[in-house]
Amino acid sequence: MIRKIVEIDQEKCDGCGLCVPSCAEGAIKIVNGKAVLAADNLCDGLGACLGECPRGAIRIIEREADAFDEAAVEAVSHKGEAGTGGGCQGHSHGGHGGGCPGMKVQSRPIHAPAAGDEAGTRPGRLGHWPVQLKLVPVNAPFFENADLLVAADCVPFAYGDFHKDFLHGKALVVGCPKLDDNEYYTDKLTKIFSTAAIRSVTVVRMEVPCCGGIEAGVKKALAASGANIPCTVVTIGVQGDIK
Repeated sequence: MIRKIVEIDQEKCDGCGLCVPSCAEGAIKIVNGKAVLAADNLCDGLGACLGECPRGAIRIIEREADAFDEAAVEAVSHKGEAGTGGGCQGHSHGGHGGGCPGMKVQSRPIHAPAAGDEAGTRPGRLGHWPVQLKLVPVNAPFFENADLLVAADCVPFAYGDFHKDFLHGKALVVGCPKLDDNEYYTDKLTKIFSTAAIRSVTVVRMEVPCCGGIEAGVKKALAASGANIPCTVVTIGVQGDIK
């Protein structure tokens, strides 16, 4: 049948993953670093994902496609709830989809500390407060001439040496692009980059596709501000390693 359905431009797509959680039907997944339509019958053609793409890589077209199948969507949703696949599709290095690492229940090994490693109290490296991007004022004095660290909320929990390896000597803001309004983040970062003499920006995000929103927000803010600030992106795996 001829009907409306999502089309994803692979040339424009940068694999940020913002479209994945916005698709309640689980029709989009990340395969080999690109967003793809998982199956025609999962896409309702309404385009809830369109506004989430910072690259404008998604559009609605009309073509021959299988009919939208609510039963198939329900089956995918149940898989996602069980942690084996489903609506929020994660990175698929082998090209077969799979559950979103941000929602899939999983365990990781806990390494015993080396002898003497936990003796005493380790001093924190945080030099200011607040740190939540929604709470920190645009004109905060600690932004001036600072090396800014923009971190996804989960990073300090997943990466044990966050303070030592990333935070030391930097101003910090944190946020979650999946739970908060990423456009708000972009607007606020644009104002910070436009008003403060930021020397450098380091983005530390998780490997899950939806976390790409915080990286995309920083890059959009840098472009919108016109500031020539060097930016480095570091990706942390769900097992606590640097990718």
